Amino acid sequence: MQPTQRNRPFARALNIGLYRMARNWLQIALSIVGLYVAFMYITPIMMRAGWTGPASVLYSLYSPFCHQLAFRSAFLFGDQPFYPRAVSGTEMTPFEVYADALPEFETIDVYASENPQGFANMLFAARAFIGNEQMGYKTAVCARDVAIYTALFIGGVIYSLPVVRRRIRPVPIWLYLLLGIAPIGMDGMSQLLSYPPFMLWPVRETSPEFRVLTGALFGFMNAWLAFPYLDASFRETRDVLYDKLMRAGIRV
Repeated sequence: MQPTQRNRPFARALNIGLYRMARNWLQIALSIVGLYVAFMYITPIMMRAGWTGPASVLYSLYSPFCHQLAFRSAFLFGDQPFYPRAVSGTEMTPFEVYADALPEFETIDVYASENPQGFANMLFAARAFIGNEQMGYKTAVCARDVAIYTALFIGGVIYSLPVVRRRIRPVPIWLYLLLGIAPIGMDGMSQLLSYPPFMLWPVRETSPEFRVLTGALFGFMNAWLAFPYLDASFRETRDVLYDKLMRAGIRV
């Protein structure tokens, strides 16, 4: 048997698989993003239910993708939905007040902002802190990331509606930069540059509400930009593969 003949069944199966993926790419993408979002919320629910082992695994799996700082995260089942630092200026009880009474922060200066080593120690402790019965348990990623991926998923679901999918076009780049990139970029950089080692101006912490808003805008704008472009690309791939399969006498 010639090598090309041996490879034909594999090539046929590969083309059929690629065609089906191109045809159903949106459902596949929404399933993946939906699971990623769902487990962000499921993780603190597991902690509340006493399933600490599986929850710890999920926190570890998400850790490469987010800083997971407790004072920038959302919490479920506790006194407050957020525990921002005092410098954020919100009416919520500051994170430092709670941390002063926590054994996890017994040797940590939770007010450290200008001393690089003290600030680093505080960050490590805030990252490792998952929560407790009083404060509740933090989501698997920070509040801004929860907003980003939740908005991305919701935007994808809206795009999947036939009436929307037929009419929507990718967001203009100027609007994407104005509403998607600028708010989250300015907010994040202004915070970053206020802390060690930069300290270009007084320490700045965003309110949880603004953190969620900028994250949601970024996520929704990414959905508006990416999904129409991906749809056009997969539609072209699907049409090419369909013609190829029809010429080979394979009905799909």
